[in-house]
Amino acid sequence: MTPDEPVFREPWEAQAFAMTVLLHQRGVLTWTEWADALGAQIASAPELPYYQHWLATLESFVAAKGASSPEELARYQRAWHHAAHRTPHGQSIDLQPEDLEG
Repeated sequence: MTPDEPVFREPWEAQAFAMTVLLHQRGVLTWTEWADALGAQIASAPELPYYQHWLATLESFVAAKGASSPEELARYQRAWHHAAHRTPHGQSIDLQPEDLEG
């Protein structure tokens, strides 16, 4: 990485990072348990991009800590894919109630 490169390649990477910091600030996770879980996630599939590991670890923590369920996470993932599919390129994705119905 050079000094001119952005820290995050995509907005979702920054959002995932910010959510993790917020969960730490709220006492949901410690940095030690986060580092251990992220390290295990990376070791399980080292070929994946770094923030894919970050997101998978974040989803696991949210489910394990009871903040959401794997089913709810999957429902929102499907809704975001649906919303992204109907959104013209270059426009912000806006999640609508009908996206959650599918």
